[in-house]
Amino acid sequence: MSLPDRIDPLPPRRIYRWDLDKTYLQTEFDSFRDLLRTAFQKAHEKQAVPGASALIRELASAGDSRLCIVSGSPRQLRSVLEEKLKLDGVVWDEFVLKDNVGNLMRGRFRALRGQVGYKLPAILESRALAPVEAEEVLFGDDAEADAFIYSLYADMIAGRVDERVLGQILEQAAVYPDEAQRVLTAWKKIPVSDPVRRIFIHLDRLTPPAHFADYGPRVVPIFNYFQAALVLLADGHLTAPQVIKIAVEMVQTAGHNIITLSNSFQDLLRRGLPLQQAAAALVQALEGPNALLQALRPMPDILSAFTKRLAALGTQPPPPTVRAVDYLGLLHHALPRTHKGRKVAPPT
Repeated sequence: MSLPDRIDPLPPRRIYRWDLDKTYLQTEFDSFRDLLRTAFQKAHEKQAVPGASALIRELASAGDSRLCIVSGSPRQLRSVLEEKLKLDGVVWDEFVLKDNVGNLMRGRFRALRGQVGYKLPAILESRALAPVEAEEVLFGDDAEADAFIYSLYADMIAGRVDERVLGQILEQAAVYPDEAQRVLTAWKKIPVSDPVRRIFIHLDRLTPPAHFADYGPRVVPIFNYFQAALVLLADGHLTAPQVIKIAVEMVQTAGHNIITLSNSFQDLLRRGLPLQQAAAALVQALEGPNALLQALRPMPDILSAFTKRLAALGTQPPPPTVRAVDYLGLLHHALPRTHKGRKVAPPT
């Protein structure tokens, strides 16, 4: 009996879609000076958001997922961005960057800042090639239009948005005709399903979490990636020891401690996320000798208090019910604009 020439990988069970700037990388582009600095940074000079690389590595450790990156960074930065990801131990399956030079050459100036006409067709075309049963978790930030685009994407493939409303959205978002056609073509290739489980929005600009309430409970604003890890623990994507490993990296490399992590947990509870099982799993993982305890040996009393606080969690309010999203009413979230939202401090 002859053996096959190759063994094809199993189809992914889960797909994790990430933005880069302000989601994975601590990038500043609010001024021309910021843009120049970012453009000339070398890979080792770029800084990842604390906990982001650890989270990606833990999500990939099961070997049954795909990492798909769609970023508004220009294609000319591909080599340095790829080098940075490799330095962080991040392995990706798909990496899409924006053709800003091509947009300039063609006089498509709206496309330089517009995100709907760029990201929406890119992720729809990616989904068209994915197994229908593959679940998805998406990661973005509050600097641009990620919450709007990701939520619209999720509801489009779930059949909750009709073509008439989509046409109005694309028109009002000033999407170029060829981009709109890409959206429609890719959308029609995708079997109706409801795969998007969570949409995490990293609050780089400290936008109040309530700003995203109209998108429903699927969209979870986070101040840090320990919060994302907690929700993913509750959702079954991570184990408690994996969450502890992420916390350890944040403590060792980014100045976090048990107090800030505990307050991050409490912030999610105040917002009504159902984390009782996650709390119980963390309590069990923290009871014996472990890496987190060793990393924080100067603060055993704080660790003990954190464990007791987790164990004492009572019944929390149920998450809000899923409701229809008024995308035309929320379209201003997706349009290029100067951020004018009131800033709030992360949980302390």
